Order: sequence, then structure tokens, then C-alpha cells
Amino acid sequence: MIEVSRFWRDPALPFVEARRVGDGRKVCYAAHSHESFSIGVITGGHCTYLSGARQVELSAGSTVLMNPGVVHACNPIAGQGWSYLMLYVDMPWLQARGFLLPTQTWSSSPALYHRLLQLFADLFDSANENREAGLACFFGELPGYLHAVEGPARTQHPRLETAAAFIRAHRADPLSLEDICAASGLSRSYLIRAFRQRFDLTPHGYLLDQRVQHARAQLRRGRAIAEVAVEAGFADQAHLQRAFKQHLAATPGHYRNGLALSPASRLPQVLHCPQGQNSTCGSRLAGDEASTASIRKPDTPH
Repeated sequence: MIEVSRFWRDPALPFVEARRVGDGRKVCYAAHSHESFSIGVITGGHCTYLSGARQVELSAGSTVLMNPGVVHACNPIAGQGWSYLMLYVDMPWLQARGFLLPTQTWSSSPALYHRLLQLFADLFDSANENREAGLACFFGELPGYLHAVEGPARTQHPRLETAAAFIRAHRADPLSLEDICAASGLSRSYLIRAFRQRFDLTPHGYLLDQRVQHARAQLRRGRAIAEVAVEAGFADQAHLQRAFKQHLAATPGHYRNGLALSPASRLPQVLHCPQGQNSTCGSRLAGDEASTASIRKPDTPH
């Protein structure tokens, strides 16, 4: 039987988290964002990938990249099976190593795909004493696999930024739309319309997203679900349960109880690079180029 989903965490690497989904038909997301930088690989099947206002269809061999705060969602296509691995890395750890956020949101590069598979295999191996160094090495290499992509320019609106900052600062409070309007000096109708254009979520959706992010951080520490629900601003545990499942396609309990996927021998074969692949820092497949911004179905790696 295929395991639907598992989260991985290790106290030795508190700045990183991973997720493996074996049957993506049972894992569906609402549009959401993360506080961390996220990168993952599609290991089987096809999915739709929404990033901001843009949606593409991706297949096995693709890599997806999500910057903090960028609204996104990956979901199955008409009940078709798909599987994936995701890595979530805290920004302070990345910033301390000089990492700059990429502009590319997906890639069909076989070299990047296989490099990430090797990284996951190394990461899940608790006997590996060089996992943090390996992570740092990978993120130092990552820009070499990617292209700079010109995204659509977003018009800055100070009052909308004020509204978003107010929501973030008061995410645990019982906020109303009128509260946000008063703080930003915007009318109700304008706020609803313009906020979504700027942040790809309604004010209420943005508030829920912020609350789920806070709850996620607290659940990673093993705190009681009911306690976290109230602290994050949810009416009760059931309210948190609904929102958490929509945003993370997992219940709070399943997320909190994430555990290590080690030793590496217990992992599916898809995590291991083919014979002859050099996994040392700087290794690349000859002739690799990351995908451009054009929307096309990526090639399956060979």
C-alpha cells in the first residue's frame, strides 16, 4: 500500500523540514504561502502548479520553487496519480549563507532533479554526519541550475502594504474587514478587489494563511493542538483543523507527529540517483540548462 504522506524533521537540523507524498490524489491544497523557502521534485505523474496568478501543468522530473510569501498550490489533474518530495528551509539559515531568492518558479532540468533526489537521500540518512554541509553546498550550487526570469511588475500601493502588515501584526486577534479598512484608510470594496490583485488572496484568505503559518511553527515544536488553535486566533481546534487541512493538505496531528525517514535504506528507490551519478558538491550533468519562462510540458529525465 502506498503511503499517502509523511513529514520529516530532525532535531539536529531544526531549520529544515521535508515532506514525502506517495499518493497525491489524496492531497489537495487551497492557495497558500509559506514563511520558508520551498523547493521540491515531482517524482511521478502530473499535476497543476499555481504560482501567483500563473498556472502550468508539470510532470515527473520537474522541480518547483516557492519563495516565502508567494501564493501557490500544487494539485492532481482529474484524479490522476502523482507523487512528490518537498523541502522547506528557514530563511534566517539561508540568509546567513548569502542565499538570494530565485525568480524562476519551476524547472525541467534533469540535473537539478537528480541533484535534489540525492540531497533528499543524504538528508534522510541520519548516519550522515555532513548533512548541514551538504545542504549549504546545494544552495550554493542552486543559482547555477536556474535562469533569471522577468516576472510581471507589481504596482506598489503603500495602503495595501499597510493593510497586509496590519493583518500580520494582528493575526491572532478577531479581525473584521472594517478593522483592516480603518487601519489602511481604504474602502471596503476597494480593499477586497485591490488586495487580491496585489497578494493573490482576499484579506480573509491572507489572515487565514497567516494564522496557519503561525500554527505550523508552533506545532513543529510539539505543542498541544488545542492550545495552538486559540493562540493562533482560531475559534477552536475544529476551526484550525479545517483551515490547516485546506492549506497544508494534512491534519494538525499528522503534521505535528512528523518523524524521521531514516535510515536511507527504507526510502523508495526513486530517492537514489542512477548509477554513476556523482553526488559531490558541484556535480552536474553535461549539457544541462534550466527551463526558460515559457510554458511547456517539461521533459521527463532519462
